[in-house]
Amino acid sequence: MLNGIENLAWGGAGSLAVAGQPWLMALAINTPIALIGYFSPQKALTPAGVLHAWVLGVVVWAGLGWRGYLVVSAYFLLGTAVTKLGLKAKQAKGIAEKRGGSRGPENVWGSALTGAVCALGNVLLPDPLWWLAYAASFAAKLADTTSSEIGKAYGKTTFLITTWEQVPAGTEGAVSREGSLAGMAAAAGLTVLAVGVGGTWLGTLSPPLWIAICWISAMLATTAESWIGVVWQPHVPWLTNELVNGIQTTLAAGLAVGLAGLVLWV
Repeated sequence: MLNGIENLAWGGAGSLAVAGQPWLMALAINTPIALIGYFSPQKALTPAGVLHAWVLGVVVWAGLGWRGYLVVSAYFLLGTAVTKLGLKAKQAKGIAEKRGGSRGPENVWGSALTGAVCALGNVLLPDPLWWLAYAASFAAKLADTTSSEIGKAYGKTTFLITTWEQVPAGTEGAVSREGSLAGMAAAAGLTVLAVGVGGTWLGTLSPPLWIAICWISAMLATTAESWIGVVWQPHVPWLTNELVNGIQTTLAAGLAVGLAGLVLWV
């Protein structure tokens, strides 16, 4: 029975399988969830954001099955929760996320385009490294969101990452001890979740080594994101927050694959 469920739910080669039709299963699972989100009084997503999240959910389920869906859902729920923490105080300071924290299409794809590419890549060319790259991308983004939101709400002292000059909370590229520790813990939690459900998709890497590679890649990419926000973003008009997020998640995925390849080669 369990093997049957595994075969239905986990599409390593895109083989979610009601008669080999992963996309139909993805539509059947994701559409009711999107409708619930659309009509929910808790507006974590804008109406357009719900539509784009639905597309993302279909792609993820079709490519990485329930495991991929669980990881992106955990990212979304945790990211939304930390955004709401201390919201009134952040709004009073003018440093809260716009729309009261509701995410639009630009937020969906800024955070998850890399993950969607990993899911599609797994459909076209199944390989355990897609799972590692996917998990690292969301671990990095959750670390970024958590450290930023916790730092803005509860950070006692905030420093610019490039000069360690003390700056107000909410400054681009600013870090705090409270936010940084929360971000590291969030990335670790998502990484452990990915290992816990990953099964054979951890490949030949041992779980502790897989966790280390994924977490280190996520944290390096998050640090790079803060640096880009200070050094490049103010001087490049087209370098939006969403694009920087895409750079961060892509960097995390690439670092994870590169480190895994190096470990396996050595």
